[in-house]
Amino acid sequence: MSPTHAPAGAARQGSLRELNLALVLGRIAAADRPPSRADLATATGLTRATVSAVVEDLLAGQLVSEADPAPRAGAGRPARGLVLADRGPAGLGLEVNVDYLTVCVVDLAGQVRHRTVHRADLRPVAPADALARLVDLAGEARADAARQGLTLAGAALAVPGLVDDAGLVRLAPNLGWRDVPVPELLSGHPSLTDEVPGVPALVVDNEANFAALGELHSRPPGLASFLHISGEVGIGAGIVLDGALFRGVRGWSGEIGHLPVHPQGRPCRCGGRGCLEQYAGQEAIVAAAGLLRAELPADIATARLAELAEAGDPDALRALHDAGTALGVAVASVVNLLDLDTVVLGGGYAPLAPWLCPPVLAEIAARVLTAAWSPVTVRPSTLGPEAAAVGAAESVVRRIVARPAGWLSRSG
Repeated sequence: MSPTHAPAGAARQGSLRELNLALVLGRIAAADRPPSRADLATATGLTRATVSAVVEDLLAGQLVSEADPAPRAGAGRPARGLVLADRGPAGLGLEVNVDYLTVCVVDLAGQVRHRTVHRADLRPVAPADALARLVDLAGEARADAARQGLTLAGAALAVPGLVDDAGLVRLAPNLGWRDVPVPELLSGHPSLTDEVPGVPALVVDNEANFAALGELHSRPPGLASFLHISGEVGIGAGIVLDGALFRGVRGWSGEIGHLPVHPQGRPCRCGGRGCLEQYAGQEAIVAAAGLLRAELPADIATARLAELAEAGDPDALRALHDAGTALGVAVASVVNLLDLDTVVLGGGYAPLAPWLCPPVLAEIAARVLTAAWSPVTVRPSTLGPEAAAVGAAESVVRRIVARPAGWLSRSG
């Protein structure tokens, strides 16, 4: 009988297996300590026999591995716990930004297994050439992953701009990209990843969105709603509400860098005037501090700026205070609109947080209506400059955890 005309009972049986695989793997992924098979049966309501069968499938597919049992008092052999495997599927995270390319590999357990950053000013580089450079770095990452026993199950690319559902970069003003068909340009290169049913080979999204997702999945317990701001040459924001990324109607939310903080101020690459990134973007801050950007790569300029601020340099302190004030004006507007209680400073802002946070908090206190009885926390990102690429890679492995049957059908 043709597979397309399988009996209804077989289809139901297959669907039930897929649900059980996802249920058990999800419990293992979310557990605070390695659960035993008996723990999983209790938590899921499945029979022990069903859990054992599911676990054997997950073990065979290199999705989980057995952990050494914790010491226990009393008689009896302690049960072995289960953890997400550190061999098997992994996600490939890619990022194109104004002055760097990043590639990283994250395994199923969320550990970064490979990371490469290539510093270069990409504004004069054609999109196809920039992506070709990224593919070369991805090839190195793939080879390194294979040496570690990992298979790249999908890729996700972070771009500092507006990206539609098809992966078309509508506008990335700081890169000078407009209507760039990224998936089409990458289709001419050798496959970045192995095909896995149910997992897209490549997903393209805004870098601030991926950074926010990376922060969400490395967050302290209980932090489910926050504003994550990525401070690079441009400034983007990812908005997380009740544990989910808020994308807006067309997926273009979070362009905080183009909120006007001085409506008749400096012209911006977007065509507007007085945008936040003209006063608090990375280039604006280092220029105000007297550091010539052309002579220093962005990461070194940021580190140097932090050193000068630590030493009490008045130009550095003034530049950071003014940038923090402009940032605080924009943040206060977002907090008033969305009623958020946490702001995370990511990207190049993370190492500068000790000097940016005070003026940001001062503007929030002065401008947010509820600040007197509902304070807002401002803190640096857990992942810092790595957040977008790591968040992109993690988005791949989270899809594997959500639908392990696709990976198992491929590996089987």
